[in-house]
Amino acid sequence: MTETVGAQSGTTAPKGLLARIVGVLTSPRGTYADVAERPRSLGVLAVVILISMAGTFTLFSTTVGQRALLDQQVRSMESFGMKITDPVYQRMQEGIGRAPYFAAVSQLVSLPLVAAILAGIFLGVFNAIMGGNAKFKQVFAVVAHSGVVIAVQQFFVLPLDYFRESLSSPTNLAVFVPMLDENTFVVRALGAIDLFLIWWMVNLSIGLAVLYKRRTGPIAITLITIYVVLGLVIAGIKTALAGA
Repeated sequence: MTETVGAQSGTTAPKGLLARIVGVLTSPRGTYADVAERPRSLGVLAVVILISMAGTFTLFSTTVGQRALLDQQVRSMESFGMKITDPVYQRMQEGIGRAPYFAAVSQLVSLPLVAAILAGIFLGVFNAIMGGNAKFKQVFAVVAHSGVVIAVQQFFVLPLDYFRESLSSPTNLAVFVPMLDENTFVVRALGAIDLFLIWWMVNLSIGLAVLYKRRTGPIAITLITIYVVLGLVIAGIKTALAGA
């Protein structure tokens, strides 16, 4: 049976919100031990959501951001073999002015929803299958705190998106092969693997390992393997549909 970090009275004082946010990045193991023992999610989740909302709203309020978003939408549709007619493109242009509000609301809804879904999946895997006994609020707190990495990504990626006038991730592996055609399977596969998401998975794996008192390596390898396989599948589908 997998033991978990219980809500016992610790010998150290509880970490405040700022200390936990910084600690997730600088000393994740000790920070997640505090989170597992004293699960708190609201504060850190609010910070992550506000940063994500502010970043996307600001970017898509600019002409550069809206143009980049429109270009990404067209490329995404074409990558699945869809043909963009003039009337369709015109409707997309007409709706692009609502992008800042739609993006902000989508962050507000999607971030806590995804965190809850992931927490439920991990709870099912580690509790039901592997014999753990963590509570949902503990797993959710771990997932919520791992979102700090995603918030940091906004500070790094969004300014680059603006100056590059493109929403293609500047931190995916495809940036290392600029000489290859972007429509090939190799580039699409590499483009599906983002270094920030790898960091997030490793960070999250540390939190889950601390909570369930397991080794970090196998958890991280499993998450990254699933991520890479999904990326390869999506790249294959796009390549097949586009006839590349």
